[in-house]
Amino acid sequence: MSFDSHHPGRQMLDGTVRIFIAESLILPSGLLTVAFLTRKLGPENYGLYTLAAAVASWLGWTVTSLYSRAAIKFVSEADNWRPVGAFVLKLALAAGLGVGLCVFLLASSIGQWLKAPMLAPYLQLFSVEILFVSLANAHKTILTGLGGFRERAVISSSHWIIRLFLIIVFVELGFSVAGAVMGSVAASLVELLVSRWYVRPSISGGGKFAIRQFWSYSLPLLLFVLIMRLFDKVDLFALKALGRSTAEVGIYAAAQNLTLVPGIFAFSFSTPLLTVLSRTLNSGRIEEAKELARSAMRVVVLLLPFAGLCVGAAPEIVVLIFGESFLPSAPLLSLLIFASLSLVMVSITTAILTAAGKPGSTVALTAPILPVAVVGYILFIPHFGALGAAVVTTSIAILDSVAAVALVYWLWHILPPSASLWRSLFVGSTAFALSSIWHAEGFWLLLKLSVIGLIIVCLYLIVGELKARDLALIKSTFWRQTGVDQNPENA
Repeated sequence: MSFDSHHPGRQMLDGTVRIFIAESLILPSGLLTVAFLTRKLGPENYGLYTLAAAVASWLGWTVTSLYSRAAIKFVSEADNWRPVGAFVLKLALAAGLGVGLCVFLLASSIGQWLKAPMLAPYLQLFSVEILFVSLANAHKTILTGLGGFRERAVISSSHWIIRLFLIIVFVELGFSVAGAVMGSVAASLVELLVSRWYVRPSISGGGKFAIRQFWSYSLPLLLFVLIMRLFDKVDLFALKALGRSTAEVGIYAAAQNLTLVPGIFAFSFSTPLLTVLSRTLNSGRIEEAKELARSAMRVVVLLLPFAGLCVGAAPEIVVLIFGESFLPSAPLLSLLIFASLSLVMVSITTAILTAAGKPGSTVALTAPILPVAVVGYILFIPHFGALGAAVVTTSIAILDSVAAVALVYWLWHILPPSASLWRSLFVGSTAFALSSIWHAEGFWLLLKLSVIGLIIVCLYLIVGELKARDLALIKSTFWRQTGVDQNPENA
């Protein structure tokens, strides 16, 4: 768990690769779980499970947001991390217990508000997971601040694999929706135990640190994450609250589940970015930090063609994973993939603002989106249903990403390269055209996606977007992953 101060770019890429690979297990494991549950439970019961899981996951991530980004910054800058670790662990325990107890007691009321009283027992089961998630994430946050990206990757990998296995076991035993919830809760407990194997902050002692300064970061960041987590799920809740059927909620949730990749990438990229930027700025290398930030925003721009590929193949992807009954999810996926990609940019830019000592700017950036979204849902959902919700969500996410880039420019006078944007639009248009023309099913769809993905990379090389220094950095990181150390002085 050491920080490569000579090559922070490689350190950031190394952390991103490790965390992304580990968290990407949510794709095979998560999509297999979704495919299993949609077929076993059907749209109605799957909609119930999704609503309960959405409430629990939103609250769980909200609890962890109370300390996560602030803890990463303070641990990464500290000579002795244990005082910060002890405080974070106590905070995670208190918050997890408090929120979990509230969910248990208010489960019936939440079910009534969502017009789904059958949710209550599932929410009560999920209330236990909130505590486990809070404690496990406290440990993973400390590891991240220490630069322990390898260890964090192992923890996440084990969680997603065990979660898939346990959900299948409990559902096959005949527990239906309750079985899916029980499998998820048990997997979170295992994740906590594995986390304690790698890092063991003490809940008592450890010394003192600047608690007031910690709160000056954590409270604005908490508000930011609260807003973003609400925005992430409010469309799902709005559909149900505004009178749409549980089956339509299940259709919308299926489309949301297919936009997981950008969200995983945002988390995987912004987490090491915050660690590396904080340490780089703390050592006084401001210009180097600015270049890292600009490169990070450029990476998001380069993801646009993969969104185009997804849009062109949306109906085929939906049918392959969920079956014909979920085909109405395809047009929703075509919109929501751009919302998810826009939120990647928001995640990256807010990590930059946090590392630069501007946590309050993150709240200013996101405060307007919730009231605007609610108004949009009230206007569009009654007339256009799930499609109206997707249009509102995507439009607001794009506008927020533009505002986020503008805020970074105001702070550091840097922007993503304009040439990269134009090249990405060209490559993205080509990927969309190829994906739309080439129809494939089953195994051939996987081949199609792989081939067009390779074409995207080749086009980037042809138009000069991927340069020698990019390839050298990727190569040095690859060798680092395989245990061979290379000198990337020319990167």
